[in-house]
Amino acid sequence: MNKQNCRIAALQMLSGPRVEANLKAAARLVAEAVDQGAQLLLLPEYFPIIGNTDADRLRACEDFGHGPIQDWLAETAARHGIWLVAGSLPLTAATPARMHNALLVYDPQGVCVRRYDKIHLFNFRKGEEYYDEAALIEAGAQPAALETPFGRIALSICYDLRFPELYRALAPVDLILLPAAFTDTTGRAHWEILLRARAIENQCYVLAAGQGGRHESGRLTHGNSMIVDPWGEILDRKIKGPGVVIADLDHARLADIRQSLPALAHRRL
Repeated sequence: MNKQNCRIAALQMLSGPRVEANLKAAARLVAEAVDQGAQLLLLPEYFPIIGNTDADRLRACEDFGHGPIQDWLAETAARHGIWLVAGSLPLTAATPARMHNALLVYDPQGVCVRRYDKIHLFNFRKGEEYYDEAALIEAGAQPAALETPFGRIALSICYDLRFPELYRALAPVDLILLPAAFTDTTGRAHWEILLRARAIENQCYVLAAGQGGRHESGRLTHGNSMIVDPWGEILDRKIKGPGVVIADLDHARLADIRQSLPALAHRRL
């Protein structure tokens, strides 16, 4: 099957503790991206809720396949005729008082065609800044990719970015999706470097959608959503605040880079 070129978009948000308000904000960004010709749209990690406590996320949890957030995603994808990727939302886990941080992909008919549960769970402590995702989240177990008309797409979430073996397990891919709510502390030092490295070493596009700015809870996320091409060049970006980052996934560009520098074919491990 010939792979189609595609206009891809990252939707940067500044989500708060109220799901309904976040869905309205996401709807405005989706409409803006569609007006610019976007066909595949990526929302950030925890696009429907960034609350003050873990209990806020647990209250927003939905069973897979049911709930207002998933209904909104299905309806929005179908109404616009787009591929819509929920960067992540909280889904119930088998263990009480725990959850999965899950990425869901919806096709242009509004059907959820792939789910990925975040495998790598963030842990960080510096001064008073502290995160331990494993205290709440049940980790996923399987890497996930998706075959689409636009090529093979690797699915990942935030902290997964630091583990190149995840993407090697799925290679070759044409596009890596990376929704995130990167802390500003780690993001300033590592975000751009890691995104460009993943694009260069896998000779693919990277579409990264972040939460970006000071949230109602006081949390500061890095933002800097961007699209990186297979040569490591940044095609578009937004530093802070809500907005749309958009560019074209060009298969001729992919083929030219892989032909001129056939690094993927030279792998030995």
